Amino acid sequence: MRILIAEDEVQLAKGLVQALKDAGHAVDWVPDGRSADAALRSNLFDLLILDLALPEMDGFEVLRRLRTRRTATMVLILSAEDEIDARIRGLDLGADDYLTKPFALGELEARIRALARRASGAGQVKVRCGGLVLDRPGQTVSLDGANLDLTRAEFIVLAALMERCGKVVPKSQLFNQIYDWEAEAGLSAVEVYVSRIRKKIERSGARIRAVRGLGYLLESSTAAVAAKDFDDS
Repeated sequence: MRILIAEDEVQLAKGLVQALKDAGHAVDWVPDGRSADAALRSNLFDLLILDLALPEMDGFEVLRRLRTRRTATMVLILSAEDEIDARIRGLDLGADDYLTKPFALGELEARIRALARRASGAGQVKVRCGGLVLDRPGQTVSLDGANLDLTRAEFIVLAALMERCGKVVPKSQLFNQIYDWEAEAGLSAVEVYVSRIRKKIERSGARIRAVRGLGYLLESSTAAVAAKDFDDS
C-alpha cells in the first residue's frame, strides 16, 4: 500500500514510517496539515494515517477537504483525543477507522490489514487467480501449496495484480505502491519486476499481459484462451 502519515510528533512519525516500510508498504510523512492537504491533492495514496491536532491545519479540515474531492483514500485517525465527540466527528467526516494514542504498533498494523481487505473485496483474506493464492495477512503468494520466493517489490506488484485479477492495473499505480517520494527509481523498474514475476509463475495457469499505454493485466489461462477465441472470431 502507498501510505501517507500526517503526524507532528517527529519521533512517533519516524517510528511509524520505519515499521510500515518494514511491513512492505511505501510510506511518506508530512508534519503539518497544509503539507498533508497538498500531498493528497498531488499524489494518490491508498491510506492516510491522520493526527487530528496538526499545526497550520487540523486533521478535521484535512479530512473534510479530502472527502470533498471524493477521493477514495482510506483514512485512519490517530489522536490523543479520546472524547466520543471527536470520534463521531471524525467518522462523520469520512474516516474509516479511529485509534487513540497511546497505541500498540501491532494493533495499528492489524487495522491497516483490515482496511486493506475491506478495500480489496468484501474482507476476503485469500485471493486466487489461476493456481496462485494470495494471503494478504501472511504477505505470501503460494503455488501448489508452496510459497513463491518473492522479493518485497515482487510481492507488492503481484499482490496488486492478483487483487485486480482480470483487470488492468496502471504501471504508475504499481510504481507508487513500491516507492516513496525519496526513491530514485523510474517506471522502468516495474518492467523489471514484472519480468521476474513472469518466470516465477510460469506453472501457475496465470499470466501477466502488458496492455500498451495502460499497464499490466494478470489473467488465468482459461480467461486468456477465451479472450483469444473472442479476438479470432
